[in-house]
Amino acid sequence: MLLHGKELHVVPYVSKQERVAKFTNVFVKNISASTTEGDLKSVFGEFGSMTSVAVMRDEAGNSKCFGFVNFYNAEDAARSVEALNGREFSGNEWYVGRAQKKAERELEMKLKRRTTAKEILERSLGMNNVYIKNIDDDVDNDKLKEMFSPFGIITSCKVMTDLRGINRGYGFVAFSTGQEASRAISDMNGKMIGNKPIYVSIAERKEVRHQLIERDYFE
Repeated sequence: MLLHGKELHVVPYVSKQERVAKFTNVFVKNISASTTEGDLKSVFGEFGSMTSVAVMRDEAGNSKCFGFVNFYNAEDAARSVEALNGREFSGNEWYVGRAQKKAERELEMKLKRRTTAKEILERSLGMNNVYIKNIDDDVDNDKLKEMFSPFGIITSCKVMTDLRGINRGYGFVAFSTGQEASRAISDMNGKMIGNKPIYVSIAERKEVRHQLIERDYFE
């Protein structure tokens, strides 16, 4: 039926687990460079009829060492995964699992990038990175760097802004050593800059999360 000009589509509800559990397309990786579609057909053919088999190749025709096997029946696909995942063929231990959809792969890659970025950021921050909040509206990167440069060598300096470029009231200054950061905190915390006293401290995990939120937001 139509509702406000839009056609409704009504079907029985299927839970996410049930949707994920039923699949026909199987992903197989870590196959040897010499493995062909015929080899995959021979191995996977024991579990049921297949609609397609493909070994992925580059522009030169060389195997990328992974491929896909699509079954007619979800039950056959599931049995092949259970039986073949982790088995060794031609000296290679195969990974066999449900082939993810593009949206699932993109989400997984995004989560991996976020995790990697967080690890790198936390390692790089150490005790050298200073968090400053309650920054006056007219303070930009250059002015923030000028304020903190007397305390040592600054490796990076950033006032966080929104999409319109408006100062969000906090930022970060990274020094070359922890001693320089400590001096900056000791001398600058509570100091009046413009009409506001600024708060200065070592960038802790909460502030790290702020940076990651900013990164994701701008992405």
